[in-house]
Amino acid sequence: MRFGSCSAEKAHNMDGDTSTQTHDYMLAFDVFNGDADGLIARHQYRLTNPVANGLAMITGVKRDIELLKRINASAEDEINVFDVSWDRNADAALNLLKQGAKLRYFDHHRAGLLQPHPLLESHIDETPDVCTSFIVDRHLGGKWRLWAIAGTFGDNLQTRAHALADQALLSPVQKMQLQELGECLNYNAYGDTIEDLHFPPETLARRMTPFANPFDFLENEDIVEHLAAGRTDDMAHASQVTAEHQNNVFALYTLPNTSWARRVSGAFANHLVHAYPQRAHAVVTPDRLGTATVSIRAARDRLNGASDVAQRLGGGGRAAAAGINHMSITDVPKLAMAMEEVFGSGGDHTAIR
Repeated sequence: MRFGSCSAEKAHNMDGDTSTQTHDYMLAFDVFNGDADGLIARHQYRLTNPVANGLAMITGVKRDIELLKRINASAEDEINVFDVSWDRNADAALNLLKQGAKLRYFDHHRAGLLQPHPLLESHIDETPDVCTSFIVDRHLGGKWRLWAIAGTFGDNLQTRAHALADQALLSPVQKMQLQELGECLNYNAYGDTIEDLHFPPETLARRMTPFANPFDFLENEDIVEHLAAGRTDDMAHASQVTAEHQNNVFALYTLPNTSWARRVSGAFANHLVHAYPQRAHAVVTPDRLGTATVSIRAARDRLNGASDVAQRLGGGGRAAAAGINHMSITDVPKLAMAMEEVFGSGGDHTAIR
């Protein structure tokens, strides 16, 4: 497939306003979450399907989910989506399909609003131990398996990642290197704005582009070293925070209203899951708007219920990990109650939805 020579800047305005934009040539859009899973899923796909020019990247911080509404596509434009919730983008996706754009969708979040369409190619798998990097790896026949392993580690699917690494006959040191890569890329995505992050996700995507092998990326780029140092510093701050609510079913932490807290919220939630695998966790982080974001993790020993909690307070996600954007701080007691009811039910959530 041939694409026009339009640059990313021409493809969409930086503020997301594309209402007056038109073009008479074919474009390709890559829409991806700015976390490890989105970055690496997209990277695998582009290693197999490179585009020399005419490619626009649409991405942002991890909680910047409603990305498809930024695109004003024309007939025959190609839009590839990686690790972005269908349900949060269903209206925008339908509009793009009505405009005649071709939509290819890779994701692992809930897609209850998904409907077939002749211009839609969907690869959505909501299985709890599957991430988008794994879905793309499966679609490509394992061609870039080492990157998929890093993405799976980054999405905190440790069992799946170790199984893939064992199949690839990686040494313990190599496993640790790919785990560090995935976890550091994931850590970088958390924040209210790009200014909270160490690197804009689009910058990471472009710096990953030349590397078919993640070990070459690690050897030739200092990104992971930089991110690892930042994560260590931020985690040291987080380790001083005590749980606001805690029992044998769940624990809830509220972090302070600082950039370091916004950056480390996801990494801290993942750390808690591994430190206390029989307990679910919620990490509440105040944002710049006077509300809060929430990272919810199901117990590692029972990967279920996180999305049920999130949906009660206007959030979403998947069974093992979910989140809430812009939750009122006054709703923390409601969050604690939802955690107790969902995770205290032994994993059977049908009766309490």
